[in-house]
Amino acid sequence: MIQPVKEKIILGIDPGTTIMGYGILRVANTQAEMIALGVIDLRKYGDHYLKLRRIFERVTGIIDSYLPDELAIEAPFFGKNVQSMLKLGRAQGVAMAAALARDIPITEYAPLKIKMAITGNGQATKMQVADMLHRLLHIPTEDMPTSMDATDGLAAAYCHYLQMGRPAAEKGYKGWKEFIAKNPSKVKR
Repeated sequence: MIQPVKEKIILGIDPGTTIMGYGILRVANTQAEMIALGVIDLRKYGDHYLKLRRIFERVTGIIDSYLPDELAIEAPFFGKNVQSMLKLGRAQGVAMAAALARDIPITEYAPLKIKMAITGNGQATKMQVADMLHRLLHIPTEDMPTSMDATDGLAAAYCHYLQMGRPAAEKGYKGWKEFIAKNPSKVKR
């Protein structure tokens, strides 16, 4: 049987070297609510090493502000451009180092797993992920960010929340359509 969590804060990060997205979830009992989301804009830094320093400073600042219990981070996907992959891996590593410096446990999730957990479709678009988070977490339209990187960070946190185990999983739902059909009050349409 799943034990309700008194309260847990989850920081989700979508690593990037131009824009890094993050989202913060508060989990109380078996309910999750978004408490913050945003981006770390790195476009004004021309030097990659300055970007890495800024990532470390901002992620540390976010951690110090929200005191997350756990970090969920999207694992880099494999691409054809080796240099881009190296830079993205470094950005992810620096964000992880900030969490490790504060003794925060880290869990990595593949992009496919995050999309599948949120939408039921591993090939979902960023917009589909954002729309599902908007509905599941009842985020007011005016609070939805224009950057999909922010919702991707929130998606990592929500995926981690789902992996913690919930009563819905015990009921044996076979997908989001069935969940929505059985729980219309939990989904904003």
